[in-house]
Amino acid sequence: MSGKRKDMENCCLEELLECYPELKAIRKEIWDAYQCMVKCFETGHKLLIAGNGGSSSDAQHIVGELMKGFEKKRSLSKMQQELLQKVDPVMGKVLAKELQGALPAIALDSHSSLYTAYANDMDAKVCLAQALQGYGHPQDVLLAISTSGNSENILYAAVTARAFGMPVIALTAKEGGKLVGLSDIAVRVPQEKTFRAQELHLPIYHCWCRMLEQHFFQ
Repeated sequence: MSGKRKDMENCCLEELLECYPELKAIRKEIWDAYQCMVKCFETGHKLLIAGNGGSSSDAQHIVGELMKGFEKKRSLSKMQQELLQKVDPVMGKVLAKELQGALPAIALDSHSSLYTAYANDMDAKVCLAQALQGYGHPQDVLLAISTSGNSENILYAAVTARAFGMPVIALTAKEGGKLVGLSDIAVRVPQEKTFRAQELHLPIYHCWCRMLEQHFFQ
């Protein structure tokens, strides 16, 4: 990693901690989770994200920040633009202008047809695990978001991830529940109430998305 790029990533983290001083106690965990994601994307793998309720919305929010430009335009390379225009000069020109670089991420809880079909035939609490084992490969990363840390469908997904060689990052609340024991890195925000914990989850994952964009897109 270049010194300039690392400085910019550290700057993002310092901004987070300045705005939310209570997160200083988990600085190492926030950074370690970020490094796990960097390794995932550098090796050509993807981030799989799971949550319930508000955390389900957070999962989809993260996908939106990673799969398109967040703070940067993320223009395609000149070679990619030329390849598009070679296939079709008119549509290729539009695509070359509009497409943006992406970091592959999937919100596991956003596939209603799969989940309703699976829940109708099997045990609904295993729906996320089913999606995970279908999409996931060893060295993909599961970001499991649960304020209680005890949501059964999240725990089943975490067990599946660990069994099939996928690191697990937990984003949870102060206690962390059973999810902590199933995670490789546990980011436990210093709040106990669900809505207070969720209020701290958002700036943390925005910080991750900012740092990842700084790392992968110049």
